[in-house]
Amino acid sequence: MSPVVESEEHKDLRAAVAALGRRYGRAYLTRTVAEGRHPAELWAEAGKLGYLGVNLPEAYGGGGGGVAELSIVLEELGAAGAPLLMLVVSPAICGTVIARFGTEEQKRAWLPGLADGSRTMAFGITEPDAGSNSHRITTTARRDGGGDWLLTGRKVFISGVDIADAVLIVGRTEDARTGRLKPCLFIVPPDAEGFRRRPIDMELHAAEKQFELVLEDVRLPAGALVGDEDAGLLQLFAGLNPERIMTAAFAIGMGRYALERALEYARERSVWKTPIGAHQAIAHPLAQAHIDLELARLMMQKAAHLYDAGDDAGAGEAANMAKYAAGEACVRAVDQAVHTLGGNGLTREFGLASLITAARVARIAPVSREMILNYVSHQSLGLPKSY
Repeated sequence: MSPVVESEEHKDLRAAVAALGRRYGRAYLTRTVAEGRHPAELWAEAGKLGYLGVNLPEAYGGGGGGVAELSIVLEELGAAGAPLLMLVVSPAICGTVIARFGTEEQKRAWLPGLADGSRTMAFGITEPDAGSNSHRITTTARRDGGGDWLLTGRKVFISGVDIADAVLIVGRTEDARTGRLKPCLFIVPPDAEGFRRRPIDMELHAAEKQFELVLEDVRLPAGALVGDEDAGLLQLFAGLNPERIMTAAFAIGMGRYALERALEYARERSVWKTPIGAHQAIAHPLAQAHIDLELARLMMQKAAHLYDAGDDAGAGEAANMAKYAAGEACVRAVDQAVHTLGGNGLTREFGLASLITAARVARIAPVSREMILNYVSHQSLGLPKSY
């Protein structure tokens, strides 16, 4: 099926999740952030209704769908003003990696809980000195001679560690044949000896807290390694492509929410004889924001379609483009929404000012727009690398 035309099942899913989102809404999320807690009620209900695990295999309690379905869930929650960032991390990245590459024991242990929301998993890849260069990751794992692994390193900007039952850590092991380090993924319990976390003080006000992790010879059993020790890059990018697609969904949902608030205001606010939305200086930028969001959604749907069809290479290009387009569209939509409301756009009453900072996340994380332009320039256009 073409990713442009949604199936009836997708339309029904979109409508059902939108209804759930409206029952909670922006006021609920703002309240949970102000109280310093997580949106546990929304997370639990979304899990009970089967929305958190729509992408996971039915054999392990999931919905049997793919990233296309999960992106609809996040987009519609975001459009209602109540996005769940951990949807990007727990079922999309960690759930996908375990479903594709985990052992049978790992699948049975984790997938049912990730699907119904009773268990949550964080994802640790970013490091202080590596940034966007995953080849510079210094977190390393070595065998102790008895079958266990010892994991040592640091991670930063890791979301939701305080509520996670485990963290999927990207480390590196030494190839016995070449001596080179290769990426591997490990399931690490946060209460393991040698595992420490420190909250990062963020200007961004969000329900999901950010953490720095320190791992000092964290001992892990052999079964903590996910998949094949020699297939690290394949496994890593199996999680990173859904991450980019879901980040696009997050951004599109946020942009839609901001745009709808601006449209409501522009239809009703009258300073002269007609509502301000009748003036082209107001109407045209809002129309452009809508067009940009719709175009970004099309690329997101294409990326999800390719990924779910098993085309990892094609999905890589599309996922990066979708994340780039959605991030840009979100920032412009939020900026124009605030501008449309004028001074009201900066008040707590209308709830748009907090999105100014939040919208930039889609430009920065999980990879900057400049790195995406680098990817497209040398992977898609065949231009030489500058780094």
